[in-house]
Amino acid sequence: MRPFKVIDYSRRVELGYRGKWSFAGGISVRYVLAAFLLFILQLSSSPAAFAQSAGTCAGMTVGQLTSLNGFVPFLSSSLWNTDISTAPVDSNSANIVNYIGSTVTLHPDFGSGTYAKQTIGIPYQVVAGSQLKVNVKLGAYASESDPGPMPIPSKALIEGYPNPGNGDRHVLVLEKDGCWLYELYHAYLLKNGQWSADSTAIWDMTIDEQRPYTWTSADAAGLPIFTGLARYDEVAAGAIKHALRFTVPVTRQAFTPPASHWASSVTDANAPAMGTRLRLKGSFDISSFSHQNQVILTALKKYGMILADNGSGIFISGAPDSRWNNSDLSKLKTITASNFEVVSTGPVYTNSDVPTGPAPVISSFTASSTSVVAGTSVMLNWSTSGATYNVISPTIGPVRGNAVAFNPKSTATYTLYSTNQYGRTTASVTVTVR
Repeated sequence: MRPFKVIDYSRRVELGYRGKWSFAGGISVRYVLAAFLLFILQLSSSPAAFAQSAGTCAGMTVGQLTSLNGFVPFLSSSLWNTDISTAPVDSNSANIVNYIGSTVTLHPDFGSGTYAKQTIGIPYQVVAGSQLKVNVKLGAYASESDPGPMPIPSKALIEGYPNPGNGDRHVLVLEKDGCWLYELYHAYLLKNGQWSADSTAIWDMTIDEQRPYTWTSADAAGLPIFTGLARYDEVAAGAIKHALRFTVPVTRQAFTPPASHWASSVTDANAPAMGTRLRLKGSFDISSFSHQNQVILTALKKYGMILADNGSGIFISGAPDSRWNNSDLSKLKTITASNFEVVSTGPVYTNSDVPTGPAPVISSFTASSTSVVAGTSVMLNWSTSGATYNVISPTIGPVRGNAVAFNPKSTATYTLYSTNQYGRTTASVTVTVR
C-alpha cells in the first residue's frame, strides 16, 4: 500500500541562496540558471499550487457536489476504470438480458430540481484533511462495517435531501488530502454531532480495494457507490472515465468482482449476479443524441455499467446537479436492455465456491507509552502482513504506513482493524491519561 504524500520540494533543495541574487562580478551562468530553477520550483511545488493540480486527489474542490477536476478514484487497472469495449461477451448474455427484460428501458436516476420534494440522485461532498472526525454509531451491518471516526460534516448532504425520508439515506464523503472515501448507508445525524448508520465503508482511493468476500458495504453489492455515479462535472469536461452504477429488480444469489456480496435467494443462473457488467453495444448509433447524452452513452460503451443493488429496472445512478437538463436526459429512456450485452470480466461466485484465504496477520500493535500526562504525544506502532487497509478506532481513523502520533485526551483502548479480501483481524492497546 503506497502512502499518498504532498511534498514541498523547495524545502529539500539546497542551492546556497541567501536571499539576494547578484549578477555582478562575472558570476557564472550556472548560478543564474540555478536561481531561475529555484524560482520555478517555489511556484510549482508550493502547497497552494499542488492543491490546484488537475487530476489529483488533492486537486478536488472542497464543498458539496463540487468538481473533482479530473481526478478518477482508484487505480487505472481497477475494474471500475478498465476499458471493456473489446471484452468478450458472456456466453449467457442473451438469457441474462431476457431475465432483466429486453424491453425494459434505461432510466437516468439523477437530474436537476426535485421529485416528490427530494433531489434526484445521490449527493456527495469533498472535505479537507482538517475536517473534524466524528464517531459513527453502527447498526444492522456493524460486523461488516468499518469503524469510525469519519470526517462527516454535520451538514453533510443525505440522499433525498432536503427531505431524505426513510429510504437508503446514503452519505458520501471524499477526503481530498488523505485520499479516502467514506460511505454510509441509512445515515442519521445524532444530537451530539455524531452520526449513526446501518452500514459503513472506507475506501482507499489510491489503490484497487476489494471488500472481504461476502461482506456488504454502503451498497448492497459490497461496492463503492461514488465511483459509479454520473456527474455533471465529468460530462461538462467531455468524458466519463469509469463504469456507472445500475440496479435491477431481481438479482441472483451470487456475485462477480468487483462486487463482494449478494442480496437475494434466487439461484437461477439466468438472473444477474451482483457485479454483472452490461455494455452498450458498439453498433448502437448514438449520433442523434445530445452532447450531454453522448458522453454518458460513450462511457456505457467503453466502461459499461455495474450491477450494484436491487431496485428499479436498469436505473443508472448519478449525482444531483442544477445543470442537468432533465428533458434531454429523459431521451435516454428510448434505449432498452436489448441494446446492451453482458460482458464477462471474471468468475461468478456462489455459496459453493466463495474464495477463502488468510485474513491479515498483526504481528504487533503497541504504544510508545501506555500511561501519559494529558497533552503528551503518543506514538502508535504496528506491523501487519497481508492487509489491504488499516483503521484505528477511536480518534484516528484509516491509516497508512506503520506508525501514527496523536495526543490522547482521555484514557481509551485503541483497536487496529486490519482488513483484506478474506476478512479482518484486530489488536488493541490501552493508553491511560493521568
